[in-house]
Amino acid sequence: MKCISFKPQCTPECHVDGWIHCVNHSPEMLQRMHPAVIICPGGGYEFLSDREMDPVAEPFYAAGYNTFVLHYSLGAEAADLHPLIQLASTVAYIRQNSEELFTDTNAVSVCGFSAGGHLAASLGVFHDDPAFLKAYSLPCNPRPDAMILCYPVITSDEFAHVGSISTVSGASVGTETYRWYGLDQHVHASTPPAFLWHAADDTVVPVENTLKFASALSSANIPFELHILPEGGHGLSVCTSQVDKNLPYNARWVQWCIAWLNQQFNFHV
Repeated sequence: MKCISFKPQCTPECHVDGWIHCVNHSPEMLQRMHPAVIICPGGGYEFLSDREMDPVAEPFYAAGYNTFVLHYSLGAEAADLHPLIQLASTVAYIRQNSEELFTDTNAVSVCGFSAGGHLAASLGVFHDDPAFLKAYSLPCNPRPDAMILCYPVITSDEFAHVGSISTVSGASVGTETYRWYGLDQHVHASTPPAFLWHAADDTVVPVENTLKFASALSSANIPFELHILPEGGHGLSVCTSQVDKNLPYNARWVQWCIAWLNQQFNFHV
């Protein structure tokens, strides 16, 4: 394992921590690069949840993925597309340095939790949006190859997590700018495939956020896998005692997701 840290943008409040596979131990892996997962922790765009960092990176790394945790801008610094530009720049950095990072440029996924799910899904729907492209100056394609959305903030309607949408939009509830950050209305033909999961009894970010995004993906003929678990609430991370959420039934999402990613990327260790 090689541990790295880099800044995808020249902004002091943003950096990325990564865990890279340096040696291939199986004959099957000698001729190919590793896929990557970029993790966006939640926290309402006000803080970053520790339990949605390393505890998430560990099982993906163990499955052969290079893992990266994005520490993106928060609070007032989360407005004006700053976190989105930082995530896009992280994708670009990984692709531009793929040989050094031993990463497959066509197998870069984003994984977000709660508000981090909003950030991950934002790159999925806005990667070719004129407003985003005007602010994003790097030449490398920032479109992720897959999205993993874990109890994500999505909508800007009656089911919105108002704190997250208000902070990232920098706008008042109900304004045009605020509504623009409802991601279910921006899904289109080049949105990447997605793996989504949510607890039906989530009282912080209503399950309708995930259901509406899945419906939008379906309408646009974008492949997705969806799991609605009956209970568990919000902030579940990997659903183990490591994150103080020992829910073995729900914890199955990690292996389901890895199996889904492996199929997306034709990756087998």
